[in-house]
Amino acid sequence: MQLVPKNKDHGWVPYVWLVFLAFFIIPGLLDPHVTKKDWIITGVATLVFLVLYFRMFWTCSPWNYVLISGIAAMGLGLGHINPGACVFIIYTASFIPWVAPKPRWAFLGIAALLTLLGVDAVFFHAPIGFWSTSVIVSLGVGLSNTYFAEKNRANVKLRMAQDEIEHLAKVAERERIARDLHDVLGHTLTLISVKSTLAAKLLDKDLEKARQEIRDIEKVSRDAIAEIRGTVRGYSTYKLCEELQRAKLALESAGVMVDAHAMEVSMSPAQESVAALIMREAVTNVIRHSHARHCVLRVVRNNGNCVLEIQDDGRGGFQVEGNGLRGMRERVEALGGSLLRDTATGTKLRFEFPLTSTVSGTH
Repeated sequence: MQLVPKNKDHGWVPYVWLVFLAFFIIPGLLDPHVTKKDWIITGVATLVFLVLYFRMFWTCSPWNYVLISGIAAMGLGLGHINPGACVFIIYTASFIPWVAPKPRWAFLGIAALLTLLGVDAVFFHAPIGFWSTSVIVSLGVGLSNTYFAEKNRANVKLRMAQDEIEHLAKVAERERIARDLHDVLGHTLTLISVKSTLAAKLLDKDLEKARQEIRDIEKVSRDAIAEIRGTVRGYSTYKLCEELQRAKLALESAGVMVDAHAMEVSMSPAQESVAALIMREAVTNVIRHSHARHCVLRVVRNNGNCVLEIQDDGRGGFQVEGNGLRGMRERVEALGGSLLRDTATGTKLRFEFPLTSTVSGTH
């Protein structure tokens, strides 16, 4: 059974503090007139104190106040027969700041303790060696522990904040990996599916083209493996110009005519990666869900903003926001931008974000 809970703030120090009990025991060793009764009182008081002392580390409010009061009562009661009982008053003063939730309460508790010592000295004629030592040492220990207790509480809050930040960082990283894998795998598997279907149709008509489609499937698969590894490690960066080429290839393989218009837009690597992944997911949705025959891809600059537009002539009309669209919205909003969606005739997605805003490297 542990006497003190495992706590990195306590460690082995509570056991060291017990050395001060010597001030309560030594007077009996030095007094030649000490009696057996005195030794019994000293032994019993020591055992009672040890129980209260170690219980303090396991007890919470309001019972810890009861334990502190018990230690103080032992000091006041035994101080008249053993001046070394001042150590119980000192222990009381040292505990008060740790159990008081605020420094002001600690100051009030120490003041109350010193008041009791004054009353004991004036009205009950406590030995001067007892109350003078108690007052001087308790005042110093109590005030210094108030400072250290408040600093410890601040450190605990700081550790909690750091733990929360670490937790949020892990959650954000998991969400980033989930979004990136969704975009990478969604686009890749869609492209593989489209090219596999096309290759199957070409086997009986044009064997060479079918072989080319199969070679493309192999290349796409290899690229996907590299992208997934980079995504998990957090090293992936994506180029918008390359993504536009992939988008045209995927759409044309799916039988969708493509009009692509891309201006030269200067972006940070983080912004370009986000724009590329948005383009990838939007094109994947066109291939999967729109049944479109024609798609327009536009990348333009507008008053210091980058604008991405993906418009198809498919069935449109769907208002439910799925994981893909939600991921795209989160990406562009992380850049301080916005998403406009129009499904009146086909589907038109317009992403716009500022090029001058400061963004983090997370995408």
